[in-house]
Order: sequence, then structure tokens, then C-alpha cells
Amino acid sequence: MVIARGSRLSGRQEQARRNDAAILAAARAVFVTDPDAPIAAVADHAGVNISSLYRRFPSKEELIRQLCSDGLRSYIEIAQAAIDDEGDPWDVFATFMRRIMEADNHALTVRLAGRFTPNQQNLRDAARAFALNEHLVARAKAAGVLRDDVDANDLTYVFEQVSCLQAPTPRRTAQLRSRYLALHLDALRAPGHTPLPGPAPTAKDVAARWRTRP
Repeated sequence: MVIARGSRLSGRQEQARRNDAAILAAARAVFVTDPDAPIAAVADHAGVNISSLYRRFPSKEELIRQLCSDGLRSYIEIAQAAIDDEGDPWDVFATFMRRIMEADNHALTVRLAGRFTPNQQNLRDAARAFALNEHLVARAKAAGVLRDDVDANDLTYVFEQVSCLQAPTPRRTAQLRSRYLALHLDALRAPGHTPLPGPAPTAKDVAARWRTRP
């Protein structure tokens, strides 16, 4: 259901919106913990009837696809905001990295890659996100604040490494992720002290993980 921004929702539409939000939040929590969990576990976590869930998301694959679609759109919004920011080049880049980490979309990538077939909109959004990555990396290099041997694809793996950190509480998880992102940022900042070994990851390396698993 798509509701125009600023329009007044009916009681039924508002309930549908709340149900969608609850289902997606539950799906994120359930599948990040256990990507093999059944869709019934999402309904239980969301507190909705399984038939209501299936009316909105006909399959587990469709629900996972929607989660990843939302994550891509969030990424694009954060990256575009960084590109539009004309402040200090390093501060802009570091803020972008922190905002992406805080959005916590890459935890989904790590757990759900290969579990659904991306549709054309997913592919367009992924291409847009990568183009924004390339722009940010090129601009930071041109400003002399990002080391020359960093590739835009490196950012994907930095985010995934940080997103894998989990602690007993959300607050402690956030603290640890901030700590280790700070270490990554120090390593990314120009000029760098030790050349990076091996070739940078390629678009093919990144895309390979999204092939549907047998």
C-alpha cells in the first residue's frame, strides 16, 4: 500500500501501516538472528495473524526482498545527503560512514544475501547506491583525505565487518561498533602507513553473494 505523503489515513489504512511496520521490524529481528526461521516466527514476533502477514507479503522471499529494498533506499538517502554536504571533506565522509553503521542495514546483507532473487528495482537501487559510493570515494580522494588504494567496494566490506559485532545489549553493541568503525576510519584516512595487500574487491565479488542459494 502506498500512501501519499501528507494525506490523511483512514482507520483501516492506519492499521495497515502499523501492521506493515510491525511485520518488517519483526522480520528484521527474526531473520538477522536466524535467517532460516519460518515466516510464522515473524508473525508471532509482530503479534499479527499469519493470514494478515501473508496478505501483505505472500512469501518469505518477498518479505526478505522488502527488507533489503528498504535498506537500499535508506543507504541511498544517507549517501545523497553526504554528497550534498559541502562541509569539511573528511568530516562529511566519516559522518556518512557512521550514519550507515547506525542504520544497521548491512547486518541484513550478511545474513540474507543469496536468499532471494533481486528484482529490477533492487538492481537499479543497488547500482544507484554504488554510484553514490564511487562519487564519495572519488571526492574524498581528490580532497586528499582518503588513502589512494581504497576502492568504493571496500566500503561494503568495512560496513559488513562492523555490523557483525554483537554484544549482550543494544547499547553495548552500538558502543563496540562505534569503537571499531573508528579504527577502520583511522586506517582509511590518507595517507595510510602500509600499502593494502592484494587487489581491491570487485563489483563481481560483491554481486556474487546475491545469487540465490540452491
